[in-house]
Amino acid sequence: MISGAYLSLYNTDFMILLSQAQSDRTILAKQLGISEHQLSYITHSNSGEGLLFYGNVTIPFVDRFPKGEIYNLLTTRPEDVKNEAKTE
Repeated sequence: MISGAYLSLYNTDFMILLSQAQSDRTILAKQLGISEHQLSYITHSNSGEGLLFYGNVTIPFVDRFPKGEIYNLLTTRPEDVKNEAKTE
């Protein structure tokens, strides 16, 4: 039987993958046909690095979002939220 997670992978035209655990990378590589080179974008990657899937196109990306007022409003990193609270 196919799980809900697998069905979600096959039922979407747009997906973003960020850093993934080894066990997940192995499964995703097999299911999505991710090459070794493309896997490097989701292997111990930094913030803002990953793979974007749109239809049958896979695009590696690196997005360095500038820190500032908008970043402070959107971040989900606890250490950044904590540091912002200290400066107020």
